[in-house]
Amino acid sequence: MLSSQVEEIVTMEDTEFHQMAPIYGLIFLFKWTQDMAVAHRSAATCVENQNIYFAKQVIHNACGTQALLNIMMNAEGIQLGEQLTEFKTFTRDFPPELRGEAMSNSEMIRAAHNSFARPEPFEMEERKATKDDDVYHFTAYIPFEGNLYELDGLQEGPILLGPCEDPSCWWKQVRPTIQERIEKYSANEIRFNLLAVCRNQRQHALRCLAQHPLDCELLKAALLSHGQDPGADDGADDAPMPDADDD
Repeated sequence: MLSSQVEEIVTMEDTEFHQMAPIYGLIFLFKWTQDMAVAHRSAATCVENQNIYFAKQVIHNACGTQALLNIMMNAEGIQLGEQLTEFKTFTRDFPPELRGEAMSNSEMIRAAHNSFARPEPFEMEERKATKDDDVYHFTAYIPFEGNLYELDGLQEGPILLGPCEDPSCWWKQVRPTIQERIEKYSANEIRFNLLAVCRNQRQHALRCLAQHPLDCELLKAALLSHGQDPGADDGADDAPMPDADDD
């Protein structure tokens, strides 16, 4: 996933989204309750669309990984890499539940999940939450083939939200849906999180610099004039500068 990254949305203002554009998908984290899950399921319109890659959640502590994968498998512009491309091809004709099983059995996905998660491995057996437990869930939002969808691994299929009016800023249509879900909670509930799967910002900045070599030289001169070494190691990896015409 070198062509993309995940960034936290803090203000939900237009400028924040525009700075990350293009945005391939949104991941919403919220507190899960049984009553709200039942209400959401009854109001949702799940559809069958064979073109959408949708996997059901079969591991209760990996819904964040599930939401991210559901976005990556459908987004145009994300380079999946060899292993994920092979996995997508292998599971393309699987039903949603079997795709979820395949994700749980993939050593590659398991290793990636465990490298970022708390020291708690994939768990296949469902544990009943008690009334004292705080349970959280991740769900994804994407534009796809002219429509907007919610991809929730606990649902039977993709949820159709409606036609996408402007693919360049599709998030404007999804934002009220997320805000409405937040408003259903009490005023003192603040444990929400919104993440954007967007282009790799560092690669984009390097491409911009490669397209404007004069500006790059002026920037280096300005840094030198202030006693800063533009060639000093800033802790970033030593990725090569992309060519100006590199997509």
